[in-house]
Amino acid sequence: MPRSGDALSGGSGTSVPMRDRLDVWLRRHHLEHGRWQFTVSIALGALLAFGALAGVAWAADFDTLGRLLARPDWSWFPVALGCEAAAYLGYTLAYREVARVEDGPGLPLARLVGIVTSGFGVFIPRGGFAADYCLLVDSGFSPAQARTRVLGLGALEYAVLAPVACVVSIILLTGNHPIPMSLTMPWAAAVPIGFVLAALFLGRRSSWRRRGGWRGRAADGLDAVVMLQRLAVKPREHGVFAAAGMALYWAGDIACLWACLRGFLGHTPSGTALLIGYATGYALTRRTLPFAGAGPVEALLPFTLSWVAIPLAPAMLAVLVYRAFNLWLPLVPALVGHRSILRGTQATPAG
Repeated sequence: MPRSGDALSGGSGTSVPMRDRLDVWLRRHHLEHGRWQFTVSIALGALLAFGALAGVAWAADFDTLGRLLARPDWSWFPVALGCEAAAYLGYTLAYREVARVEDGPGLPLARLVGIVTSGFGVFIPRGGFAADYCLLVDSGFSPAQARTRVLGLGALEYAVLAPVACVVSIILLTGNHPIPMSLTMPWAAAVPIGFVLAALFLGRRSSWRRRGGWRGRAADGLDAVVMLQRLAVKPREHGVFAAAGMALYWAGDIACLWACLRGFLGHTPSGTALLIGYATGYALTRRTLPFAGAGPVEALLPFTLSWVAIPLAPAMLAVLVYRAFNLWLPLVPALVGHRSILRGTQATPAG
C-alpha cells in the first residue's frame, strides 16, 4: 500500500489542493471510531429502524400482523438469503471494475470485499460513499481519482436500475394495471429526460468547473457520466463486467425482497409492481444514505409497496426480514472488514 503522503498525491508527486487534503482528513477522522462510537452508531441505526417499523406496524394493524406472523412460509427465507449473497457478490464485481478503469490502482480482494461490505454498514453515519472516498484514497488513489470513482459508482447504480424501471413503467402505463400513474409516470418521463440533459451539458463540464458555485458542483456530477463513458469505451475490459455486476446486485436485492414477500403473502407477488415499488422506495440508494438508510428505508419501502397493490401488513413484515438479510446480518463481516482496513491504514508508515 502506498504511504499516506503518496496516497494524497496519487503517487505522482504532484501537489494536491489543500481543500482535498482537508476533505480526506475530515472523512478519515469520521471513519476512525472507537468501540463505543461504533456501538452508538449501530444503536442509533437500530433505533431509527425500529421506530420506523413500529410506525408502519401501527398503520398496518397489529391483529393482521399477528395472523401473518403465525403462519409464514419459512421455505422462502433461505432463498432470500441466497439472493442477498448474490447481490453483494455483484456489487463487489462492479466496484472492482469501476476502481480499475483508466489504469486505477488495483485493490487486493480482501481489501475490496472489506470496502464493499463496510460501505453498506449501519455504523457509517455519513453514508457508504463518504467511506468509499476515504478508503480509496488510503488504497492509493488520488483524491480526484477517488471522487470520480465514487461518483461513477453511484451513476452506475442508477444507469442500470433506472432504464429498467422506465421500460416497466411504460409497459404499465399502456396496460390496465392498478398501479397509480403518480408512480409510473415519473420513471417513464424523467429517466429519458435525465439522460438527454446529461448528454447536452457534458461538453460544458470544464467551463462550469472554472466558474465554481452551483455550476462547479454540477460539473462534479457530470464527472460520473464521464466515468460511465470510460467504462463503455472498453466494454470487454471493464464495461461489461461492471454492468453485469451491478445488474446482479439489483436483481439479487430485488429477488431477496420478492422472496420475503412470497413468504408472507402466500402467493407470488407481481414482479413489475414490485420493481416499481422497490425503485421508488430506493429513490436514494442505501449506500448514499446515512446509516445505510436505517429508518428512511423501513418507513418508505412498505408504503411504496402498498401503493403498487401489495397489502401493507405483509409488505411491512417482508421489509423487516429483508432488512435483516441486507443490513443487519452482514453487520459482522462489515465491522470486521472495516476494522481490518483501518488497521492496515494505520500500520502504513507516514510519508
